[in-house]
Amino acid sequence: MITAVTKFVLPSPITREEARRTFLSTAPIYRGVPGLFRKTYLLSDDGTTAGGVYFWNSRLEAEALYTDSWRAQVREKYGVDPTVTYFESPVAVDNIAEKILSDE
Repeated sequence: MITAVTKFVLPSPITREEARRTFLSTAPIYRGVPGLFRKTYLLSDDGTTAGGVYFWNSRLEAEALYTDSWRAQVREKYGVDPTVTYFESPVAVDNIAEKILSDE
């Protein structure tokens, strides 16, 4: 499994409610994306940094999303370029499903 963290420093701070509205407007884009099993949106306490944590089946599937087109959409929506950092996630705990997941 792969966890990808996206981050972008906003040109000016936004409120939690502004972030919520914006995030809800983009959330449908991520439904049904192959290999993506969860995305969590992020906003810093001071409203200056936003991003997301994406949980993927594989790095190949993750990289298929973060294209130049995706980066352009982020730039258009938020006015800045995002960064993407990948992490290996060999084990995850899912307390809702009451499972421990492993990629082996």
